[in-house]
Amino acid sequence: QVQLVESGGGLVQAGGSLRLSCAASGRTFSTYARGWFGQAPGKERGFVAQVTWSGGNTYYGDSVKGRFSISRDYTKNTVYLQMNSLEPEDTAVYYCAATRMVSAPPSLPGTYDYWGQGTQVTVSS
Repeated sequence: QVQLVESGGGLVQAGGSLRLSCAASGRTFSTYARGWFGQAPGKERGFVAQVTWSGGNTYYGDSVKGRFSISRDYTKNTVYLQMNSLEPEDTAVYYCAATRMVSAPPSLPGTYDYWGQGTQVTVSS
């Protein structure tokens, strides 16, 4: 099993920045990639970004390209999501996820085996 714990959410004004963290523990050597999803009230969980753990390849959802950046730190077994130029539409609970699957589509929630509890991000206008 893999445990994921998110942190770094909060309230920020439009145009501001936040950095989310996702610390992993357990059998993390089995994971191929880690991602972030956002879920606003009444909406489905939407893909934000993914990074492959060994190769560092990154993928982004269309709505965050150029504003968000995903990165990883081997020594801390942690993935980060740097969120810049935040918009009210970015308001959501952000979930960290990890997958063991090598060739699965990064943007589908079903690709991921493990999920964190989520952290709330609220962007005021």
